[in-house]
Amino acid sequence: MAYNPPDPDRVQELQDIANRLRIHTINATNAANSGHPTSCSSLAEVITVLFFEVMKYLISKPKDPSSDRFILSKGHAAPILYAAWAEAGLFLICNLDKLRKVDSVLEGHPTPRLSVIDVATGSLGQGLSAACGMAYVGKYFDNASYTVYCIVGDGESTEGAIWEALNFASHYKLDNLCVIFDINRLGQSEATALQQDMLKYYRRLESFGMKTFVVNGHDIEELCKAFYVASTIDGKPTAILAKTCKGKNFLDVENQEHWHGVHLGAKSKEILTYLNSLLINKEPLINFHPKRPVEDAPEVKFPILKLDSPPRYNLGDKVATRVAYGTALVKLATGNVRVIALDGDTKNSTFSEKLKKSYPQQYIECFIAEQNMVGVAMGAASRDRTIPFVSTFSAFLSRAFDQIRMAGISRSNIKFVGSHAGVTVGEDGPSQMGLEDIAMFRSIPGSVIFYPSDAVSCERAVELAANIKGICYIRTTKPATSVLYQNEELFTIANAAKILVHSETDRALVIGAGITVHEALFAAAELEKLGINIRVMDPFVIKPIDTEAIIAHAYECEGKIVTVEDHYPEGGLGEAVMSAVSEDPDIVVYQLAVKEIPRSGCYTALLEKYGIGTKNIVAAVLNICRDNFCPC
Repeated sequence: MAYNPPDPDRVQELQDIANRLRIHTINATNAANSGHPTSCSSLAEVITVLFFEVMKYLISKPKDPSSDRFILSKGHAAPILYAAWAEAGLFLICNLDKLRKVDSVLEGHPTPRLSVIDVATGSLGQGLSAACGMAYVGKYFDNASYTVYCIVGDGESTEGAIWEALNFASHYKLDNLCVIFDINRLGQSEATALQQDMLKYYRRLESFGMKTFVVNGHDIEELCKAFYVASTIDGKPTAILAKTCKGKNFLDVENQEHWHGVHLGAKSKEILTYLNSLLINKEPLINFHPKRPVEDAPEVKFPILKLDSPPRYNLGDKVATRVAYGTALVKLATGNVRVIALDGDTKNSTFSEKLKKSYPQQYIECFIAEQNMVGVAMGAASRDRTIPFVSTFSAFLSRAFDQIRMAGISRSNIKFVGSHAGVTVGEDGPSQMGLEDIAMFRSIPGSVIFYPSDAVSCERAVELAANIKGICYIRTTKPATSVLYQNEELFTIANAAKILVHSETDRALVIGAGITVHEALFAAAELEKLGINIRVMDPFVIKPIDTEAIIAHAYECEGKIVTVEDHYPEGGLGEAVMSAVSEDPDIVVYQLAVKEIPRSGCYTALLEKYGIGTKNIVAAVLNICRDNFCPC
């Protein structure tokens, strides 16, 4: 189909909308006494052409599965995004005055509290990864016509995650993805590194496999043509480099430094007068109807997800929980084509490769780019199109903590699996040992943390996580450990704790997790030889911790608890237990954890060296059971 440029009247209409959006952002940021109106102004024509000429969507159904997607990666320009939706008729324009108010969904940076926002943005450099996830699902799962548009600021383009995302988009030939770079030259505190060297931007994007167009970002006709041509490109993603002016049409403020994140205040009257003088049509749109999407995205519904067969192990079998994770993933994905796995080139260690071998179309290789991997998962999970399981070494997830944090703000439905946790990594040394991962995920609001101690509980953790709406973390370990539970054992999130050893004369409650549950069982056997009985608890779920069970069993064990964990003391199992019993003065807690940076070595030796092995547990119990023991 040949390109039909908009006629002059339509061009003027779109230009009027762009300037009205500028007016709305000035009024809104003035009402809020804060915001980024100059960053909005550089985008006015780009946003206008997208929302009122190019994109296909339904205002009445914000999360319609067939509609085009839009992500504003430079989230500080949120006011112009809100203004566009108000002009389109999503809500009344007068509501823009509620920007940044505590009772408003129009937050300082976009969040899903506003119905049309798929993922939260504002921590710069992350939006493009989520857009890649949406585009991947659109191309390879939905096989649908929708396009994903993402606006990236030139300042945030120095973030490595942007280039990870570009590499991903090119590798997977995401021709349903269009990235718009707002090249307005000015950052927050000074000019950007490349300023407006459009040739350098062009060469870099082309080298990353993008079909790239350079346009005047304030020229309606150029923008319309660029978006049209981008829509005709097959086999590769497109990028539009829009050369713009920060504070465009803001008189003395235009293209000036030190106006980032500052409302216009006293200058507003003169600027608003000028903007109004540019308008041919000053009235908001009436009965605007965007282009309708092609309704070809399939309906996706998730019933209660179950493993297609129960665990099949024998008591005492030696099986690593990371292996059981891969087994459970295949069982869960069987018959559930929207259960997917993402990995960062560690699939043969995390055992997500089992899914790739069984159902390769449900596996996404993200290579060694963990930040992008988490962002892609955010996009893939949006609008409930898939349930992504994201796996890598637990240590490497810390690289993507900001993305995980933003996934929490986005209320994303992602399941994280961190393998090779703790000193049990052994000879590879401390750089590979995840010793802060539980603390990291405990800090995410609403998260659920599973720490299975054997293959049976790990399979059930995968099944339970798949049915929780929100962020889950499953911590798996490298060494093979004994199967502790019968295949028919029932596991839950509430009342999750399991008692593995107990008697009527228990002197202390020992709470381990994962590998340290096994060490606690060995310690129980050693202490029994000394005539001392202990109770061993496997919490299974670290967050929310089973407070009721911990307190009840502590009282049956003389009010004495020993926690033992393959994790640093800060933020791990011990502190979760301490928090659970903090209001009970009759319970004391003795915490065993890895209290220094470990070194390489055989993992069994490391467990003892760093104070969390069998001998350490025995010594701790003997100490806490002394009549004169003082926890201080």
